[in-house]
Amino acid sequence: MTDPVPSRAEIVVDVAAVRHNVRILKDLVSVDGPVQLMAVVKADGYGHGMVEVAAAARDAGADWLGVATIEEALALRAAGDHGPLLCWLSAPGDDFAAAVAAGVEVTAYSVAELEEVAGAGPARVQLKVDTGLSRGGAPRSEWEHLFSVAHDLERQGRITVTGIWSHLAASDEPAHPANDAQEAAFREALALADAAGLDPDVTHLANSAAAILRPSAHFDLVRCGIATYGLDPAPGVTPRLGLRPAMTVRARLLMSKAVRAGDGVSYGHTWHAVEDTTVGVVPAGYGDGVPRAAGNAAHVWVEDSQRPVRGRVCMDQLVVDLHGELPPSGTEVVLFGPGDLGEPTAQDWADAVGTISYEIVTRVGGRLVRRHVDSDALAEDEPEDTGRTTR
Repeated sequence: MTDPVPSRAEIVVDVAAVRHNVRILKDLVSVDGPVQLMAVVKADGYGHGMVEVAAAARDAGADWLGVATIEEALALRAAGDHGPLLCWLSAPGDDFAAAVAAGVEVTAYSVAELEEVAGAGPARVQLKVDTGLSRGGAPRSEWEHLFSVAHDLERQGRITVTGIWSHLAASDEPAHPANDAQEAAFREALALADAAGLDPDVTHLANSAAAILRPSAHFDLVRCGIATYGLDPAPGVTPRLGLRPAMTVRARLLMSKAVRAGDGVSYGHTWHAVEDTTVGVVPAGYGDGVPRAAGNAAHVWVEDSQRPVRGRVCMDQLVVDLHGELPPSGTEVVLFGPGDLGEPTAQDWADAVGTISYEIVTRVGGRLVRRHVDSDALAEDEPEDTGRTTR
């Protein structure tokens, strides 16, 4: 980013990157036939802003949106989205009636949940089967009973079964035997559903990694979460597709100062200067979702150079090594971004702290301001901001 940083620290999300990524993914999965694409925008759009990301994904041709909870789905409806929308995580007593009234498709994992949904009025329901993740979804021993009850409820006019789906456990490891086993199990489930008289509109198994790496798992629809945001669902395996990371996290340098050889930095003095150097104070810490484990591990970008984080990350701030330079207060610091200029990426931070990029972008927030920009509009000299939220 080249424009001045208006806040102490902020998250900048480029909605043009989201549109770009959705178009690439939609073209990719449609090569061998018509496959619909669901942009997954749960968890506040993986930290990118659910409403703004959803609108960008729809603009780029996303057929569906996917969220975890009914509350997320209703928030999208309240924001003006009226397209196909699926949610899949509910607990007994959730407000299924509100979801049904809003035209949201809900997911049932069990007969009990299916009957609770049916009690909320004529509902559009998708059935999730557990094909080997051993998480949500009906286990193999209950498939036939679930499908039979669903068919009976359909005949009574209380539900319409619009989809059957499952989720892969190891799609980021293409050679993992679980992928073949789960796909085979899913095909078995579809055969049993057909034998029970069900005729869903869509069947789906593939997440981002499988959408890219496993065409046999595309079925009628793919669910793209992390790839929608331009991040690699299978680092080191995924071919280059031209996806663009949408999030940049940046701050203003609070101060820079000299430290002498042997001086300790930050809590516990887990790092000591081996020679005279300078350090800078950055106003973002674990209270803003910056991983505490990034201390002495991650890098940031200051004045066209990567600078290592020194010492422990604090609740409100972190310290970086400026290698003898003394940039003025207010100098831009990029924690992570697309990487176009050499700045660290979310994947770099994930590698540094032993996690995945999903966690890096989803957890960042706290007091950081989140701002949405549209680089396509900027290229046409149109107004930059499309909205702002605070975290």
